[in-house]
Amino acid sequence: MIAMVMCAGEGTRLRPLTYVLPKPMMPILNRPVLEYTLLNLKKYGIREAVINLSYKPRPIIDYFQDGSKMGMKIHYSIEKKMLGTAGGVKNVESLIRKDPDSEFLVTSGDGLTDINFAQLIDFHRQKKSLGTIALQSADSRFEYGVTLLNKDGRVRRFIEKPSWSDVYSCLVNTGIYVFNKEIFGHIPARRFYDFGKQVWPELLQKKKRVFGYEFKDFWTDIGNIAEYRRANRVAMDKMKSRVWKGERSKVHSSVKVIAPCFIGNDCVIEKNATIGPYSVIGNGSRVLARSILSNSILWEGSTLPCEFRLENTVLAAKSPLGQPVAACDASIVDLSCIS
Repeated sequence: MIAMVMCAGEGTRLRPLTYVLPKPMMPILNRPVLEYTLLNLKKYGIREAVINLSYKPRPIIDYFQDGSKMGMKIHYSIEKKMLGTAGGVKNVESLIRKDPDSEFLVTSGDGLTDINFAQLIDFHRQKKSLGTIALQSADSRFEYGVTLLNKDGRVRRFIEKPSWSDVYSCLVNTGIYVFNKEIFGHIPARRFYDFGKQVWPELLQKKKRVFGYEFKDFWTDIGNIAEYRRANRVAMDKMKSRVWKGERSKVHSSVKVIAPCFIGNDCVIEKNATIGPYSVIGNGSRVLARSILSNSILWEGSTLPCEFRLENTVLAAKSPLGQPVAACDASIVDLSCIS
């Protein structure tokens, strides 16, 4: 089976971080979030993927190349003008149709999940569904489409990003779908078209077989800074070692390290610094003397100056910052990093 991985969005809610990197390249414990998606596809035997790109495509292409280093085959679809979720899939119809399976998978390149794709595909086939939506129960529903199901799992109502008056379900659309190739007949070519706002409502109106698959595995969309930090926290909770220290990193004996935390490769942490819980230090980063880091993320190559305190903050800054300074609930980006 082939998978379509959606990576064309600008990630506006993650700004200023997405001024530096496209959303699918946001690092989770020093790996791009897109890499976790591809590895999970591979885990369930899906070794071919097409990735659609528009905003800052080069970092993604340079990092993943043709996929051979991961044991996969990756194709790229560059959209000079964004086509929407469904329009992006329609744009690569000829490539998807070459795959011998009658179904294909659509997933997001900017979500973090360990969903069992095999169970999702089996459910889709058992229901003889035209399209199946992977759903998860969530308290915050207004940034996602919400779905109401019949007892057999058939979708009977769907609203994309509802208002208060429209809330009738806690099952949200995760942006993970399985489709039969018949779906291409329901998506117009060469125009912007969206699954949530157009395709799903139209399929329901036509009384097509559309089902919802509720799953309990971990899932989060790193659509904003808070969710991005949460994804890193969850990843740390899953680590075998409560304190991860990479190769060639030097941590002074006076440094206070509080688990869980993640220290990448080739890092330097100077005397009397404190690395608090749920902190991530990217490869090649430096934490200088007497600085304090707590529930924060340093991107690769960043420098935290002396006597600098970071809490609930993301730092993407290779250039030295003014000192001493405290930052809380912030994102700090070195403008020289932006290309």
